[in-house]
Amino acid sequence: MRILMIAQSPIAGDSRILREATALATAGHTLHVIGRDVPEGFEIGPGITVESVSRSSGLRTGNGGLTVGHGHSGPKVLVKRFGRWLLLPEHRNRTERQWRIAAADRVAAAGPVDVVHAHDFNTLELAAEYAAKWSATLIYDSHELWFDRALPGRPTPLWRARGRRYEVALAAKARVVFTVSDGIAARLRSRGLSDVRVVRNTFPRADDVPPAPERPEGLLYAGRVGAGRDLPTVVAAARRLAPFRTVLMGSVDPNYRLDLGPVETVAERSIDEVDDTLRSYGISLVTLTNTCENHRLALPNKLFHAVRAGVPVVAADLPELRAVVTQYKLGALYEPGNAESLATAVRTVIDNYPTYTDGVRSAAAELNWETDSATLVAAYNEL
Repeated sequence: MRILMIAQSPIAGDSRILREATALATAGHTLHVIGRDVPEGFEIGPGITVESVSRSSGLRTGNGGLTVGHGHSGPKVLVKRFGRWLLLPEHRNRTERQWRIAAADRVAAAGPVDVVHAHDFNTLELAAEYAAKWSATLIYDSHELWFDRALPGRPTPLWRARGRRYEVALAAKARVVFTVSDGIAARLRSRGLSDVRVVRNTFPRADDVPPAPERPEGLLYAGRVGAGRDLPTVVAAARRLAPFRTVLMGSVDPNYRLDLGPVETVAERSIDEVDDTLRSYGISLVTLTNTCENHRLALPNKLFHAVRAGVPVVAADLPELRAVVTQYKLGALYEPGNAESLATAVRTVIDNYPTYTDGVRSAAAELNWETDSATLVAAYNEL
């Protein structure tokens, strides 16, 4: 079949989209992917073409990065921050809407196709419109519980309530809805969507996982550095754990500032290179704040990347993470926002390292992309 995927995320760094497109192409389908911030000359693989539609940077200022200290203050800064807090929700919606307007001509030129695959809610309206025009099958891929995320800016309860209803109205037109965890799937079903299937953000099994060391050398957070990741708690716990090393590695959100204290940083690396980095430290941090339903039902990529690398985790004690970590004995849990709890969880993993390493390596037989991609490919075979 001819498949059009639409996403507002930066395609080159979105491992879920890259893996899904590759799996479907390997199954014999032909794909065209329209996304954002695609580097010149970037290719996904045979049978897949890709193009980019840019999105404005909007209210972002500065170069981003981590800093030691508490930043600037004063009346002007406070007024600016208040204005940003007030305007950010509307700006975010406008930016996403402008991207859809800019992408519409590209979408029209890419069709007609057999299937339109919408990645996340911010492409669903556009995907549904063209699926109807072409009498194509609509697929909705919900990477997050969209209207239950923790978002910066002023509270928007009415926008969230209206959005949930509109999401269900549009997604009801989809033949299949995919999402990333059992918890989000259950929530979407409770809102009226019938065929919701789970394709987790797992990784392909590693060809060769070296033997685990007797003890870990440090604690590594490998992922996006920004709000909602409970990183202030990581810094506070690092002070309790020193001289045991705590390390951050990942891209930094613009305008995010954090007093690092004893935490080290290393340069961001490719997805495949992260495996060796995780193994070199020995414990993977899977942190989230307990501030929204999306976090409570999330299964972050970092969890499955640790499984691929054969490394135990210290993870936030949130319902969906708790279920998987305890079922497979992947590591220890901590209370989000509680530095002492995080430090205790790290010590638990250190003291029981062989047990958790065995659990992670056993789990790799099931928590892998070969298993999850089969769900995706089977759903397309049904079409």
